[in-house]
Amino acid sequence: MPYYTTFGILQSELRSYYREHGAGLQFPEVIHAMYVQGKLSEKPIQRMRPFQLVSNDGNAQFEALVDEISFSITPGVSTSLSECVYEGSVIPAMRDVFVIRHPRYTRPYLHRHDYVEVDCVVEGRCRLHFEDEVQELEAGTLCFIAPDSNHDIEITGESTVYCFMLRRSTFETTFFSLLSREDALALFFRTILQGDREPNYLIFQSDRLLEVRMMAQNAMLECYKSDSYSNSCCISYVNLLFAAFLRTADTSPRYYHYQMSSNFYLVLQYIRYHYRDLTLAQLAEEFHYSKPHLCTLIKQNTGVSFTNLLKQIRMTRAAEYLLRTELPVGKIAEIVGYHSADHFSRTFRSAFDCAPQEYRRRHAEDAERFIPFEMK
Repeated sequence: MPYYTTFGILQSELRSYYREHGAGLQFPEVIHAMYVQGKLSEKPIQRMRPFQLVSNDGNAQFEALVDEISFSITPGVSTSLSECVYEGSVIPAMRDVFVIRHPRYTRPYLHRHDYVEVDCVVEGRCRLHFEDEVQELEAGTLCFIAPDSNHDIEITGESTVYCFMLRRSTFETTFFSLLSREDALALFFRTILQGDREPNYLIFQSDRLLEVRMMAQNAMLECYKSDSYSNSCCISYVNLLFAAFLRTADTSPRYYHYQMSSNFYLVLQYIRYHYRDLTLAQLAEEFHYSKPHLCTLIKQNTGVSFTNLLKQIRMTRAAEYLLRTELPVGKIAEIVGYHSADHFSRTFRSAFDCAPQEYRRRHAEDAERFIPFEMK
């Protein structure tokens, strides 16, 4: 049976415990305490005000709005500490990005994710616990944390940090434009997608706090809307946020462990736009590579073979068409590059563990409850 609370109530409990005991609790611990004390609601909590775009002078109003946002918890599932958190358990279905205001007054607990975490400090400061080091992050900091990195964010005051969770499983298509540049951020992400499992972070600093805060807040608001545009709008705000830092940030970002990847963005861009009928021979001819060398480059830069890369892109596009349109399966198969609807259906089933129509039906039923269902 699910229970409910709001960010404001949760934050009040964390603050009270910290002031009484001089130490914080982790999110699952405070939820468990609230459950035992009967402080969780058995019914969904309705918010009082509609979500709307925020401006640079609306910070107090936005904070009050966030406090009203409710979420559900399942005792025994949501109340257990784990050293590894998976994207399917925290990022709602049909979302490529999910944003929360990081809880304040928590105690550090090193854990790792299979998704990319981005922490945006918009007010005050926080501590980044990363592997065997601790450092202060000040307002105007954007911190990218690679998957499989032991870390935590600790906030012991009324500072404000927005936590962005980016699906690794859809990153290549969702944020493809980020991968096609030759800046530090693009190289950081390409290193992750190559399968590098080394602990890694990348930190930028900017002095354009009002602009940064507004984009982070609007990205978060989009996460709590349910229309068909909200996911795309959230992605757009995230891209704007990243661009703001890349435009104005210190040209020497800080990093923990960082290796430059190959200059491969033009090839990736070409694949992205010609995936429907592209062959390895055509790609090799276009970029004047031998086919064996091109296969090696693709594997090094994406972590998968050319064939699997095309399949991933096609399947991601097919899933989008299934969810966003009413086109028949045969037409979708044709659009994403399959001449046989049967072949397309078999490939889709192997990727998502269900037939295309079943995928469409499950999402139609589960979208409002945010039950994860994603490609293997």
